[in-house]
Amino acid sequence: MLEIPEFKGFPKIPRLYRQAVWSEKLDGTNAAVGIVEYSFGTWVDGTPGMMKYVMGNPLPVDHPQYDGLPDKEYLVYAQSRNRLISPADDNHGFARWVWDNAEKLIELLGPGLHSGEWWGSGIYRGYGLTKGEKRFSLFNTGKWNRAIVRSEAENTVPWLDVVPVVYQGIFSTEITDALKDTLRTNGSYAAPEFMRPEGIVIYHVAANSYFKTLLEGDDTPKGE
Repeated sequence: MLEIPEFKGFPKIPRLYRQAVWSEKLDGTNAAVGIVEYSFGTWVDGTPGMMKYVMGNPLPVDHPQYDGLPDKEYLVYAQSRNRLISPADDNHGFARWVWDNAEKLIELLGPGLHSGEWWGSGIYRGYGLTKGEKRFSLFNTGKWNRAIVRSEAENTVPWLDVVPVVYQGIFSTEITDALKDTLRTNGSYAAPEFMRPEGIVIYHVAANSYFKTLLEGDDTPKGE
């Protein structure tokens, strides 16, 4: 039987000169924390591989359904750009950091897939961090405020941060070039006094897309 082709419309094209957010591009390794919330008792057969099981907090004593048990449980996992990782099959210690801080990450970040950059000691530029010290900087600056996350992380999640926003406004290549010059002159926002920052990431709101530009070798294809 002849199949009739389905209609496929051409997508709408976003306008270029719309709101954008410029943040510092960090030279680390792409990573993400995954947190999945379930009703308590879902994982009676055990925790899937490459994930950490965390039991939620018990309901308050004065709660109508109080039974001494939590009402939620969580699966927490770590991933690199291309795969799930665990402390036994890690990527620069990121999974170990997630495992060690799983309960605190649940409390601060909540359910979802939280993407960012894992950077610091022993990872590419290093940014002047030593003795194994690293940072996980969240990408979603529209959701996470750097000052709040850092102040709360001091007491809850060590090494948690947000990529520094360096400018917000209508997209402009002139602004982008000026911000790159500022980075060259003043150094990294994420790691003050480090004078070899990598570049800029631009999030174009209307396009819902990220673009990047590097301070060195921006015209050279990746891998060359």
